[in-house]
Amino acid sequence: MSAALKYTLGRIGLFVAVLAGLWLIDMNVFLKLMLALVFSAALSFFLLRGWRDEMAGEIAEAAERRKVEKERLRSALAGEDQTQPSTPNPTPTPNPTPPTDSQR
Repeated sequence: MSAALKYTLGRIGLFVAVLAGLWLIDMNVFLKLMLALVFSAALSFFLLRGWRDEMAGEIAEAAERRKVEKERLRSALAGEDQTQPSTPNPTPTPNPTPPTDSQR
């Protein structure tokens, strides 16, 4: 299970648990929902820290992979990624000079 899914389900679970606790109190439903939202956010900050850090790590790794792939594609499109021929360059032969009049 991905860390993002675990964290999201944890946040939803905390919200439902806090709302269930507030449901016993006699107050407006809208106020119950707002209080459940605020309290579950505060609790998740402390209780779900490990899952949040794990999710942030996965997101950072994915962003780094995308960045590397993007740079690779850009260099390939710019023509910098072309492989050089595998045969070694032959040694250049000196250009023969034409014989001079005295050599003829």
